[in-house]
Amino acid sequence: MKKILLYFSALMLFYSGLSAQETFPVNGMRDKRIAIYAFTHATIFTDYQTKMEDATLLIQGEKILEVGKNVVIPKEAVVTDLKGMYIYPSFIDLHTYYGLPEVKTGALRDFTAREQITPKPTGPYNANEAIKASYNAVEEFKGDDKSAQSMRELGFGSVLSLRPDGIARGSSVLVTLSDEVENKVVLNRQAAAHYSFDKGSSTQTYPVSIMGFVALLRQTYLDAEWYKGAKNENFADLTLESWNALQSLPQLFEARGRLNLVRADKIGDEFGKQYIIKGSGDEYQRIEEIKATQASLIIPLNFPQAYDISDPYDAMRISLQDMMHWEQAPTNPAVLERNGIEFSLTSHGLKNKKDFWKNLRTAIEMGLTETAALKALTFTPAKQIKAEQMLGSLSKGKFANFLISSGNIFAKDSKIYENWIQGKAFSIKRFNEKDYRGIYTLSLAQTQYKLEVSGEVDAFKLKVFKNDTIALKTMGSISNDLITLNFKPDESPKSESGYTRLSGWITDKTMSGQGQLNDGTWTAWNAAFSKALEEKPEKKKEEAQKPKIGTPIYPFTAFGSTQPPQKGDFLIQKATVWTNEAEGIVQETDVLVKNGKIAQIGKNLPAGGATVIDGKGKHLTSGIIDEHSHIALSSVNDVATVSSMVRMEDAVDPEDIDIYRQLAGGVTASQLLHGSANPVGGQSAIIKMRWGMPSKDLLIQGAPKFIKFALGENVKRSSNRNSIRYPLTRMGVEQVYVEAFTRAQEYDQAWQAFKKDPKNPKPRRDLELEALVEILKGERFITCHSYVQSEINMMMKVAEMFNFRINTFTHILEGYKVADKMKTHGAGGSTFSDWWAYKFEVKDAIPYNPLLMTQEGVVTAINSDDAEMGRRLNQEAGKSVKYGGMSQEDAWKMVTLNPAKLLHLDKQMGSIKVGKDADLVLWSDNPLSIYARAEKTMVDGTIYYDLEQDKILQASIQEERNRLMQKMNDAKGNGAAAEVPSFNGNHSWHCDDVMGFEDEDFEK
Repeated sequence: MKKILLYFSALMLFYSGLSAQETFPVNGMRDKRIAIYAFTHATIFTDYQTKMEDATLLIQGEKILEVGKNVVIPKEAVVTDLKGMYIYPSFIDLHTYYGLPEVKTGALRDFTAREQITPKPTGPYNANEAIKASYNAVEEFKGDDKSAQSMRELGFGSVLSLRPDGIARGSSVLVTLSDEVENKVVLNRQAAAHYSFDKGSSTQTYPVSIMGFVALLRQTYLDAEWYKGAKNENFADLTLESWNALQSLPQLFEARGRLNLVRADKIGDEFGKQYIIKGSGDEYQRIEEIKATQASLIIPLNFPQAYDISDPYDAMRISLQDMMHWEQAPTNPAVLERNGIEFSLTSHGLKNKKDFWKNLRTAIEMGLTETAALKALTFTPAKQIKAEQMLGSLSKGKFANFLISSGNIFAKDSKIYENWIQGKAFSIKRFNEKDYRGIYTLSLAQTQYKLEVSGEVDAFKLKVFKNDTIALKTMGSISNDLITLNFKPDESPKSESGYTRLSGWITDKTMSGQGQLNDGTWTAWNAAFSKALEEKPEKKKEEAQKPKIGTPIYPFTAFGSTQPPQKGDFLIQKATVWTNEAEGIVQETDVLVKNGKIAQIGKNLPAGGATVIDGKGKHLTSGIIDEHSHIALSSVNDVATVSSMVRMEDAVDPEDIDIYRQLAGGVTASQLLHGSANPVGGQSAIIKMRWGMPSKDLLIQGAPKFIKFALGENVKRSSNRNSIRYPLTRMGVEQVYVEAFTRAQEYDQAWQAFKKDPKNPKPRRDLELEALVEILKGERFITCHSYVQSEINMMMKVAEMFNFRINTFTHILEGYKVADKMKTHGAGGSTFSDWWAYKFEVKDAIPYNPLLMTQEGVVTAINSDDAEMGRRLNQEAGKSVKYGGMSQEDAWKMVTLNPAKLLHLDKQMGSIKVGKDADLVLWSDNPLSIYARAEKTMVDGTIYYDLEQDKILQASIQEERNRLMQKMNDAKGNGAAAEVPSFNGNHSWHCDDVMGFEDEDFEK
């Protein structure tokens, strides 16, 4: 014991006696009171692209004094020789919740629970709880050394800390990960403004959908702009004041998914904002769209785990999309780099922070260059939040935030020794450990043992042997030239003898000290170096082959293609053509398609270079048009009583497999409607089934504008006894319309007065009322969910009161009762062929309804309102031939020309006529037959579905699934973590679906 005490005394005297110019050999022992440190002979990356060999870094206090090759070192500096080591700027993470309290999500998910219409907070704040622009993270920030340490170990020196709460989240704070008091680590108290598509802790009912989130953001931008000019009015909104104050900061948007990334950028474009967007790591799946946004990104490295597919039935639950993402996700950073997209990297989303380096090195293996990786961890995040003058590189005047590593930091065996933050060293691993590995002869109490020291230099492993070969139970460690060693002298597993416990120090590979034998007797001991460890012969390594990675397909799901389908010229020969025009059904006729249009119709037409398609014995029709559908959407309902501000185009999901399925059923266009949760729903999106195209390219440009209204049980919340939202009766529904259109009239009058004389008060732009004004002016048409004749009559009277007309009553299962009134009013009907008795208000439905409305002169269509029915609308049309003897041509028009008329698109689609869009379907049989199959479905002259190609695709899908499953099995067999599959199927929306925008939707 005396020797140990003498050793420690000598050690302290040694360090206290160092002169300022002496090389300092031991990290963690530097005196904070010494102001200047010099790190010499290092390889220094001053930034992501500048590498200096044998260079010096000089720091004083928190800042860098000099960096370079010919730095003059002051006499008073403490010098550390880092020969063979590397210095890098410390990393920056722009998406963390570091030092902030956890957010308890209170968003309403249970729609059978009592609703909250108004916001909970009191005071002059915004009317919607999800707009939290007045939040300042710095006011709640409190350092957390445990979290800071885990981030420091990864190489991070500073982070942006935000509260993930709300659609507008307020401001974040930029801090370092030093353990100093909060006052010293805050670098920028308001570093950025934050937004998302997640209402967070708000329990207010509206919004609940992606359309609602977008609408709320758009309205808030408009409100904030109006508020700037409304200072003289008797109105205060502290939230909008904060919102406006934050607009000069970097604008960060958490999009959560590639489709949401594009949606977010669209909002930014509308209001002149270029968001920095936090993505989800799936950007490679829509790389051209992502590139077109010109957004700077923040990208996570949370690559998905393999799936445990040992049970073949469990394996069936995994979608091809999820399996492909598992394999291709690590390529995402490299794809972004190749496409010139600016991005930083974040550790956010990692279940285990230790996976950060593993995943980063995997990304490098998959093609990400080390230069781009370093840039994404240093320079780019500093640039994104305008902190380049403080962080992101090593130059004079910047904070002394840097890493010391054993070598190239991206190499697999590289270690981070120290992370310096604001001029203070934080030890990660000791970089001055001596190599004590080898075989020693351990002598104590006249007995000798063999001591083996193995393992890594910074993590030695100790093992004691009796008679050179019998391994004894051993525990121990070596640190700072000190050793502790415990072992059981008796090798018998059942021995109850105690441990011999030794402690000592090491000098030139000679160990000595004091200890206690297992009987409690004190004794001296020593261990002399005998020989080096025997090197195990290296296994001959096979040349590493880059793993096979699948190719991204568009869309990134089953039945996608590596390249989008190409438009072509086609000649369909000798088909039975259902023209839907005066010519009727013509036999043995050719149809020539050029430039996406129907160019000629006739017999024996010359091909003129067009691809010839044999139509002999087959039927050619115009594509089916579904007037009422909810496919290809990420959400279907929002829940404000008047939701006219929401737009279904903001929810279009171009990767919905139902698009492909509808093409297989001959559908070429659909109106995507809001649901029926409220009297006034959202604005429609009319699309063509351009499978594989981006959302914006599905929309029919220049299509007439529509909106969804609704009547009946859904609107008055018959199924929700806890509902407090007005209206709760059918009479209340009428009053909602009257009140809404009255407000819209007053709103329009206010704008007209302002335009006539700008001295009048400028009205606040109201997206809800703007849509209603469009209806009043005949610029937007109504499709109204309806069942009961009394309400249908009411709706027509309300429209006539305000001098407009209802365009279409949809569902309208009691249409046969009021068809004469509909004809007089000018309304069309879009109905089901034979649905009835699925709820009380449809008790009077009859299958003769389409026929009776048609006979009365009402333009009548048959719609689906259901993804499954949508792909067999040809058969639904055929039912009216059975019920009442409708002609085949009239029946076919109910799913082609008539819906085109209801959508005011009949001049370009709905029939086979020269000049119209080449939306065509080639059927194997009479299209009204249950035996008919769509062999080819063409949209704008492009074949998006081909029956023969479909067979090839199905085989390739099975082959790809098998390949990926074998690869997952191999990964699991090699020790990779694997998760149990869970069902993640496609959700088919219906009119009455009211759901929150759940996490699985975000992933899209």
